[in-house]
Amino acid sequence: MKVRPLHDRVLVKRLEEELKTKGGIIIPDTAKEKPIQGVVEAVGNGRVREDGTVTPLDVKEGDKVLFSKYGGTEVKVGGTEYLILREDDILAVIE
Repeated sequence: MKVRPLHDRVLVKRLEEELKTKGGIIIPDTAKEKPIQGVVEAVGNGRVREDGTVTPLDVKEGDKVLFSKYGGTEVKVGGTEYLILREDDILAVIE
């Protein structure tokens, strides 16, 4: 199944966090936080303004992004978990 976000929404797959700290300490599952980094899997057409024009999004498929911790809606498609965010919830593109 293929998902295409609408308007200014973006479909993001979370990147897995490291299981160890730099010092070598293993982090248990109960202490892990959800990652705030992900890869853009699909983007909508853009934001529709009041005059009817469409402004394209700044992010594109394949971009690695940082997003707000509690933003977006979690969805499961074909057994894979994704996050649907508005472009405003994306804080930065990692280059």
